[in-house]
Amino acid sequence: MLDALAGIGEHDATLASYALKHGRALVLALNKWDALDEEARAWAKRELERKLRFLDFAQVHHISALHKSGVEGLFASIDKAFASANCDMPTPRLNKVLQSAVAATPPPIERGRRIRPKFAHQGGKNPPLVIVHGNQVRALSASYRRYLAQCFRRAFRLVGTPVAIQVKEGANPYSDRRPRPRRRKH
Repeated sequence: MLDALAGIGEHDATLASYALKHGRALVLALNKWDALDEEARAWAKRELERKLRFLDFAQVHHISALHKSGVEGLFASIDKAFASANCDMPTPRLNKVLQSAVAATPPPIERGRRIRPKFAHQGGKNPPLVIVHGNQVRALSASYRRYLAQCFRRAFRLVGTPVAIQVKEGANPYSDRRPRPRRRKH
């Protein structure tokens, strides 16, 4: 719950990032909304978008605890966030979403080699954890991981919860082989 009159402070952003870091589902409530005029409401919305941009998945409610207005949809949003944090994501659908996301925006080339995410499966709940397997996937940038999380969130209609992306690479079957001696051409 945030105080709309006081604005979004550094402390609010720190607490929100702490909740995000620990994978907790969130619903934001801006209290004392009735005490603001139209200009102040527009300013409060801009501040929320600017300072808490990293919580773009959380639903925002404008409430007044004093007058009990705006709270009717709050508990429905809390239930949606809880359900999203504990959802089941079938592996075939995760793989389809991964393939379409990679086709739409391929990962960048790392050290002259293409990063190739191959398949994904769910690794946990609360927050939903998606494990992506493939070649060179450890080199996926944080921005590309956010892109994948956003694709999974959109495809499964997850609201109010972050999606964690974990990557795993298979072992190189040729890593422990000794190189063959080269034949000389005569």
